Amino acid sequence: MAVISTTRELLKYKILLLSFMIFLILQCSEAVNLTILQSAVAKGAVCLDGSPPAYQLDKGFGDGVNSWLVDLQWGGWCDSVQDCIARVNMSNGLGSSKFMSEFDFTGILSNQKNLNPNFYNWNRVYMRYCDGSSFTGDVDKVDPVNNLHFRGARVFDVIIEELLTLGMKDAQNALLTGCSAGALASILNCDKFRGFLPSSTRVKCVPDAGYFAHVKDLSGKYLTSQYYDRIVTLHESAKRLPSGCTSSMKPGLCFYPQFVTPYINTPIFILNSAYDTWQVDYILSPNAADPNGGFTKCKTNLSECSATQIKRLEEFKSDFLKAVSVTAKKATNGIFINTCYTHCQSETQSAWLGDPALKLGNKTMSGAVGDWFYDKSEFRKVDNKNVSPHYC
Repeated sequence: MAVISTTRELLKYKILLLSFMIFLILQCSEAVNLTILQSAVAKGAVCLDGSPPAYQLDKGFGDGVNSWLVDLQWGGWCDSVQDCIARVNMSNGLGSSKFMSEFDFTGILSNQKNLNPNFYNWNRVYMRYCDGSSFTGDVDKVDPVNNLHFRGARVFDVIIEELLTLGMKDAQNALLTGCSAGALASILNCDKFRGFLPSSTRVKCVPDAGYFAHVKDLSGKYLTSQYYDRIVTLHESAKRLPSGCTSSMKPGLCFYPQFVTPYINTPIFILNSAYDTWQVDYILSPNAADPNGGFTKCKTNLSECSATQIKRLEEFKSDFLKAVSVTAKKATNGIFINTCYTHCQSETQSAWLGDPALKLGNKTMSGAVGDWFYDKSEFRKVDNKNVSPHYC
């Protein structure tokens, strides 16, 4: 009977703990209404399927009413007509606003001071992603057979123009951020975002997990570069990428931050892991570079990695840091590079502020970005304590 009693107590404890964790998650997130921008259709600024674009806005309050944070949604890319058709039909809304549902705001989007002390009372916007080109596509002609519209750059423009009418034209502070493909978009559109705002506005950009590095994969080649070439060609992105870059090299290379950031004048803060899981999966070990799947178990579970594979991951980290150094050397830019085996951190509350294991220089991501944005201090730090990838 004693064993049964102990088991029941343990089960009761686990249920209470789970309930408390769910309560914390709910307390750390905020539901924000989705706005479908119907007026954008007449301007040709539409999702892949021709549906209107969308955004979520939680208005600022207190001393944050004239400050704006625009967060660009994650979501990869499409590099062929077939791939874009599949994207349109996905239930997550990455190709059509018809399938979009509301996302909760947390981390850098939180409206709670103790969870997001620097930006909690700003006007916080989540720009939804439905074009597959990191908001760079600009093709006049509509695919007549598949009704595909490649208009990502126009979507970015029309939503920003809408926000200007809602008060952003008077912004004292403005921050453009994003995760993954949205982070890359925040880099590629950083100067354009600056151009929409008054010269008196403090404007900066914070890409999270978007510093995709042009480094050799397991086969010794640059297979991802071919993928980026196809994206830029299909969406005719070249005309919307920073011209300094496209005039110096082929446009597909301008999808790589290490090549494009030297041509961007607005301050940028790079938030990334040196062992970003997406990059390990698709840049270091894409299927074509690992035909026998020798790296599959390792990249899925670090405990399955051999000593040789760990060494190869550490070499990837070195290559990644060399790529980041191009951006880090500019005095106005900042970096926060940890070694967590993850992808995207600023929208996760525990990574953004809560977990002490994620600090660098005794600062959380939230603190580092906040101090840098307000010009309180420079911040360019890399985790040199943890050499190998690890779970945080």
